[in-house]
Amino acid sequence: MLLMITHYELALRQIIINTIYSCMSPFHYNTIEQTAMAEFKDRGSRFIAYVYPVQSIDQCKKLVAQLKKEHPKAVHHCFAYRLGVDGVTFRVSDDGEPSGTAGRPILGQMDSKELTNILVVVVRYFGGSLLGVPGLIHAYKTATSLALQLMPQIQKAVELNYEINFDYHQMNEVMMVLKQYNCSVVSQSAQLFVSLKVGIPKLRLEEVINKLNELKGVSYSTTLVV
Repeated sequence: MLLMITHYELALRQIIINTIYSCMSPFHYNTIEQTAMAEFKDRGSRFIAYVYPVQSIDQCKKLVAQLKKEHPKAVHHCFAYRLGVDGVTFRVSDDGEPSGTAGRPILGQMDSKELTNILVVVVRYFGGSLLGVPGLIHAYKTATSLALQLMPQIQKAVELNYEINFDYHQMNEVMMVLKQYNCSVVSQSAQLFVSLKVGIPKLRLEEVINKLNELKGVSYSTTLVV
């Protein structure tokens, strides 16, 4: 019976989380730009939380591996990450702790702030006393919360990826449009003409396209990856 309740509670929690992310603005998302570290202690055990801004699963894997090298004597390296402007890509890891006592509490703290493109790793040094399931959940939750409190949260515009091509003499005109609507230039290449890969705020897309259409000889297309 207890197992059934546990499964029900986990399913209900995931439904609530999915509802939160489905209600988020289609034009903005919350994230971080800096790293942070905080420590929580309980009955001799140390829980050190590391927070990172991330953009990919591969980046998360490398950061977790790096912390394992930096803390080889730690008994657990638990983590959670959430990626993408829609927040649908995520993973949790208890790394040997009882199921549901580490990764989920870490993710829960991230989700309470509606954060995405974020990785939190909590490194545990065992202090000799067992904390039990409630104690572990509290420890991983608290360590994560302390670290997130040190982290300024920022709101970013959801951007759509475009490639813009034009002649050199149109550089100033194109850049004025991009600057006016807070577009981000991701990369630039120049051969016979200039090619820019940019991120255009979804909220301002129609305005940017209209401005680009007014410039003769300027072409643009959507891209999957910038």
